[in-house]
Amino acid sequence: MRVRRRSRRLDLTKGTVSVWQQHVELDSGELLVGPPKSRAGVRTVAIPKAIIPALQEHLDTYTGPEPDDLIFTGARGSILRRSNFRRPAKWDENARKIGVPGLHFHDLRHTGNTIAAASGASLRDLMVRMGHDSVRAAMIYQHSTAEADRKIVNAMDAMINAT
Repeated sequence: MRVRRRSRRLDLTKGTVSVWQQHVELDSGELLVGPPKSRAGVRTVAIPKAIIPALQEHLDTYTGPEPDDLIFTGARGSILRRSNFRRPAKWDENARKIGVPGLHFHDLRHTGNTIAAASGASLRDLMVRMGHDSVRAAMIYQHSTAEADRKIVNAMDAMINAT
């Protein structure tokens, strides 16, 4: 299947990215390209304004001008794979430097979703953002914390005091 440019799905003016395709690299090295696992996986989500300048710089520096150019590629402009990412990015070394040895790339998704959950988003909002169609999958990211409990009680206090 032909891989299409992601940058047309990345709108830095609106601050959104549209997810409509996934790449799955099998242990054999075969790359499967197709729609996300579920209908919920096809979605458009907002991205933090704080990362837009870095995304713009990346597009300007590394992404070609053609409509079918990929945003993130290997060193020779090919599809980014585990085998052409971890070593050149010095993933293990950099993970140790930031104090998180053993960090996996997918852990970044988990961290982002945990931060989204801590924002006070509803379970339904989290499901849409993450592309999950099951409550069970989205619940993984909802960690109970003392900070969350304090936010709840502060909201309760505000409601009580407003009456």
